[in-house]
Amino acid sequence: MDPLVMAAGTALVTAIATDGWQQARAGAAALWRRVQPERAAVIEAELEEVRGEVLAARQAGDRQAEEHLADEWRRRLARLVAADPAAGAEIQEVLDQVWKPLLTEEEQARVQHITMHATASGDARVYQAGRDQHITG
Repeated sequence: MDPLVMAAGTALVTAIATDGWQQARAGAAALWRRVQPERAAVIEAELEEVRGEVLAARQAGDRQAEEHLADEWRRRLARLVAADPAAGAEIQEVLDQVWKPLLTEEEQARVQHITMHATASGDARVYQAGRDQHITG
C-alpha cells in the first residue's frame, strides 16, 4: 500500500479521537467532495460512528480495534486515489495541514511515512526498521 495512504489513514483515525475531530472529519469530507461528491455526506456520518468506536477502543485499551479502523480508512483512501490519482496531492495537503497538527508529537512520529529499499545477496542479511529494532542471534 502507498506510504502516503498508510500515513493518512492512521492520522485520520487518530485525529478523530482528538478534541479537533470535527476538523479531521471536515478534511476527509473535503477530499471526498472533490473526487466522489455523492459520498461526502456518507463519509462525514461514518466518521462520526468511527469516532465512537475509536474512543471506546481507547477506553478499553484495545489497540488492535483502533488499528483495524485505521486499515479500513487506509483502504478507503487508496480507493479514492485509484479513482483519481491527483487526489494523492490533496491527501498529502490534508494530512500536513489538518490531521497531523491535531496529533501529539508522539502520534505525529507514528504517522511519518518511511520508504526503505534493500538488496541482499549471497549470505547477506538485511535488517530495516522505521523505529526500534532488537536483533538477537
